[in-house]
Amino acid sequence: MIENYFAFATTVFMGLLAIVNPISAIPVFLELTDYMGDKQKRNVAAKSVLVAFCIILVFSIAGKLIFHVFGITLAALRVTGGILVFVIGYEMVRGKPESIGKSVKLGDEPVKADAGISMAITPLAMPLLAGPGAITTSMSYSAAKDVTHLLIVIAIYAIICFITYLLFLAGPRIVKVIGTNVMLVITKMMGLILAVIGVQMFALGIRELFEF
Repeated sequence: MIENYFAFATTVFMGLLAIVNPISAIPVFLELTDYMGDKQKRNVAAKSVLVAFCIILVFSIAGKLIFHVFGITLAALRVTGGILVFVIGYEMVRGKPESIGKSVKLGDEPVKADAGISMAITPLAMPLLAGPGAITTSMSYSAAKDVTHLLIVIAIYAIICFITYLLFLAGPRIVKVIGTNVMLVITKMMGLILAVIGVQMFALGIRELFEF
């Protein structure tokens, strides 16, 4: 029995890790929080993984019920997520103007105490860390099993969220090691990949919506 649980946990971990791919979210996080101080970056990182975990938790437990009550289809979720991911990737490739993302400050302190919560929710938590793929996978692993398997899925995603949080905080150190120019290239490459993923998600959602 324990071996079966361990095998299931390993499968869930590898599957969710591949879909979430926290390493690919590092350039996005660094790009969005470039103007922030260390404290704000930690705040955004913590909120993004917490929101992502709550999303997966809710959908793992009551995903099918939520979709049924609100008349939401997974195809519609894929279309919306695809559009959001494409826009994010496009902005990363194009490069943002200096004025974008600047917070209004009073002296050395931001006027808005909770600056960054919006980007922590979208795009970091949703759809990057808890997108349609992660939601679908977690629902699939949870639905056909008992409560123990459900708890394993939730625990595994919590571990992935913690790993993502550590990677976000280590982002600036990674930049120092590989250099700003290399990170700029990686950021633009990841932007292109995100844009392509967004188009693929959108196309798959459209295909599922109209069944062709």
